[in-house]
This record gives sequence, structure tokens and C-alpha cells, in this order.
Amino acid sequence: MSSAWLLPEHIADVLPAQARRVEELRRVWLDAARCYGYELVMPPMLEHLESLLSGTGHALGLKTFKLVDQLSGRTLGLRADTTPQVARIDAHLLNRDGVTRLCYCGPVLHTRPEGPHATREQLQLGAEIYGHAGLEADLEAAELALEGLSVSGLHGLVVDFADVRLIQGVLAGLGVTVLDAALHEAMVDALTNKDVATLRDLAGQGALREAPEAAKVLVSLTTLFGGKDVLARAREVLPDHPLVAQALDDLAWLADHLQTSQPGVEIGFDLSDFSGYAYYSGIRFAVYGAGHANALVRGGRYDEVGAVFGRRRPAAGFSLDLRILADLLADRQGQAAHTAVRAPWASDPTLRQAIRELRGQGHTVVCVLPGHEHDVQEFECDRELALVDGRWSVRAL
Repeated sequence: MSSAWLLPEHIADVLPAQARRVEELRRVWLDAARCYGYELVMPPMLEHLESLLSGTGHALGLKTFKLVDQLSGRTLGLRADTTPQVARIDAHLLNRDGVTRLCYCGPVLHTRPEGPHATREQLQLGAEIYGHAGLEADLEAAELALEGLSVSGLHGLVVDFADVRLIQGVLAGLGVTVLDAALHEAMVDALTNKDVATLRDLAGQGALREAPEAAKVLVSLTTLFGGKDVLARAREVLPDHPLVAQALDDLAWLADHLQTSQPGVEIGFDLSDFSGYAYYSGIRFAVYGAGHANALVRGGRYDEVGAVFGRRRPAAGFSLDLRILADLLADRQGQAAHTAVRAPWASDPTLRQAIRELRGQGHTVVCVLPGHEHDVQEFECDRELALVDGRWSVRAL
């Protein structure tokens, strides 16, 4: 019989020090989003499964916990991603004609962890902008993501750009109009993983077999990563097609404007990275922090996200896991305790009033209960409230 206090694998409690860091980050990010004009929404954890997995949400099927509603008998799902829910809110509950900016922060659950040490319960924070098809929305999403990381205390940031339209343009430029779904998926995976051997093999299969240049072009696509010179090289080696040209022009525009507004950020490109191909509809970006291998923020354009709800609207945004960011910042900045004022416990009205005034000013005041003078906790009491010349005053310890 297992111990009652054991949690499921890859599920963990958030203890005081981490919880404080996460909550402080949540406030910082939501305040930053509000300064950009984003409105906070709080979708439910539980929805009918077809709503959670509709449209672009189908890719989440294997990640979603499913259960039966005892009231209706219908299958419900615990959300694995909040974006489809926010798209539903935009399409049906708000139903505005113009631009709508929405942000959110809440837990999402995955049936399987994304890595050996990953949690299955993430605290997902995100921001979405609906109703504007221009690059200005893509730029705003990237700028807000970088602003949030910066005010969180993270610097040395790197942004990698890609565009899922490139693969569509490349195939069209090669004369490949229809490609078997399984072959298409295998090709996208091989490009993302830069698996040259597999790409050469796939180039001899299906409709790709009819395009003599397929192997050469697909392999060259895997070499297009690095700085802005990548865009110039892409124009030389990729097929001359309107979709390819438009994607490269948009990437150049976005990089130039982002470099102007965020001069301290390093900007790069990885034109064969088609992660989330089925989800994104245009430019996508990932933000990395120095010394951290995985992306901290992922975002981009996903214009099809609301189509299944009967209202296809231009959409761009990003999301991140606040718990990962909190742990990263703790590793870099140390586990410093939160400072506080120590106060004795007594029924003296003047003492109680002094404590209320300090708390009203934003200070943390820890009252030492009788018999617990030596308890150890997260708060580091570097000051104390003491009776000095008949008045309760704060003094250093």
C-alpha cells in the first residue's frame, strides 16, 4: 500500500519559497500586460472535450486528461493549453469587431511530462491579440514577451524567428501541389530535427519524387540558421515563390523593428524549425535565456485558432511556464529569504496598532507566538519591533 502523502509521478507541491517567487512573477507579468492594454480572463480548468480539442487543439489530444461528466454523461477534458479557450472567449463571449487583447495565467495539466524532470502541471501565462492581421500584432506580442522577461530580471535574451509559410512556399515552388499527409509530417519532422539522411530518403518518395530539386532544396533549408545574413542566403537557395518571398520579407521587417525597440536582444533565425507546424499559420518565435537550453517563451501567429468556433480572426500571442522561469531565476539569483520585521506577541493596543501600521505600509511583520521564539521559516527577520523609550519602534537586528 502506497503512502497517503505521495503524489502522482511528475506532480509536485509548490512550497513557500517557490510559491512566493511564482506569485511575484505572476504579478509582474500581468502588470506588464495591463500596461500594454491586455485584459485578464480566467477560463475554467474543465470543458467539454470537443471544445478543448477542436480545430488546432486536436494536436493536444494525447496530452489531455479525459473524464466523464456525472451530470450530463458527456466527456470532459482538463485543459492542456489555454489558447483554444481564450479563442472561444474572443469568438463567442466578447464577439468584438475590433482588436481584442487578452491575457491569462493558470494551471494546465498534461498526461505525460515533456522531459524526464518536467512537471505535468504547468502554470501557463500567456497573452493573445485578436483582430489585426498586420505584422504590428506579431511585433507587439514579441515585445511584450521580452518586456516580461526583462522586468522579471532576466537578461542576455536571444530571439529565434521562423515562419511555417516557408515550407508551403518551398513545396509550391518545387511544383508539389499535393503531398501525402504522412509524408508531409515526416518531412516537417526531419526538417525541424535537421535530419539530412531522412530528408534525402523522403525526397524519393510520393509526390516529392516528381521534383528533381527536392532533396537539394530541403537539405539546404536545414542550413539556414544564424544571423540576419540567413535571409539573404535563403533568397538565393530557396525556390522563387510569392509565399517564400513574403515570409522572408516579413521576417526581415519584424527583426528590424524588434532590434530597434529591444537593442540589447540578440536576434537569430532558424528557417527549418517548423515546431508547431499544425498550430501556427505564419511567423513564430522562441525566446531563450543565456545558459538555459530550452525556450522560455514560445509564440507567433495562429490565425486559424478561432475558426472552429465560427469566427476566424487574425491572432498572435505567446505563452510560458512561470514555474520554469521562477526556478531559473532562483538558480541565478540565489535562494535569498524574504526580509521581515519580527514583533513580540502581546495584547498591548499600542503594539497591535504599530504592527497594523507597518503591514499597511507593505512591510512583512511576523509575530512571534509564545513558545516559538526559535522557529525557522522562509522569512529572514532583519529588523524587530521593540519598545524604546515608551514607543514601539523598528530597529535593525
